[in-house]
Amino acid sequence: MRDSDIVAGLVAQAEEMGGDLVMLRALVEEASEMGATRALDRLGLSDRAAEGDVRELRELLGAWRDAKRATKDAIIGWLVRAGLAL
Repeated sequence: MRDSDIVAGLVAQAEEMGGDLVMLRALVEEASEMGATRALDRLGLSDRAAEGDVRELRELLGAWRDAKRATKDAIIGWLVRAGLAL
């Protein structure tokens, strides 16, 4: 059974039952799961290696931010020292 079939079944069941809270929550949860899965597929992040790839990218981004901050601090320090030396 495909995810879209499950959601269609939940919609039909919710309509028959008058849409009680439990059914509506199940519908929202199932639709959210489908949407998240579809988004991950489109981004190419649905395979087993994706979690490691994302962690690696986050580490790389953190290192890049640290390097930018250190470079900025060093340049400001050099400018202050140069200004004081004049």
